[in-house]
Amino acid sequence: MLKNMKLEELEILSYADLTELILKEENKTFTTPVIFRKICDLLGYTDEEYTDKIGDYYTSLTTDKRFVFLDNNEWDLREKNPVDIVLDDEEDEDEEIEDEEEEAIDEYEEDIDSALEDEELDDNDEELDDLAILTDEELEEN
Repeated sequence: MLKNMKLEELEILSYADLTELILKEENKTFTTPVIFRKICDLLGYTDEEYTDKIGDYYTSLTTDKRFVFLDNNEWDLREKNPVDIVLDDEEDEDEEIEDEEEEAIDEYEEDIDSALEDEELDDNDEELDDLAILTDEELEEN
């Protein structure tokens, strides 16, 4: 199908559209460089254009919901790779994280309370009376 298309027709399509057509037509997965090389060959790009554009191409694939990046570093169509979502595990993990965060906050508050009890605040208040807040302009004048 793609090989029968005219260059003008191919140039109208986005890289993502071309990627989708290639993955459907060849019915297998490809790494980023291999599939982009196929696109560059279809569009008649030079090696320099390939090098200049592959980064943008990779970005376009990562943001397009039609594609999924597989464990073997290859791209495939998302429709062929359904994702199983397990909510129970995520909820348990979230609860564990929340519990750990609450414990850390409690320990921190206890540390602050004990530090405040041990410290004599009256002595510090007298020292603070001599401090003043300066604006940026006042700092520049000095």
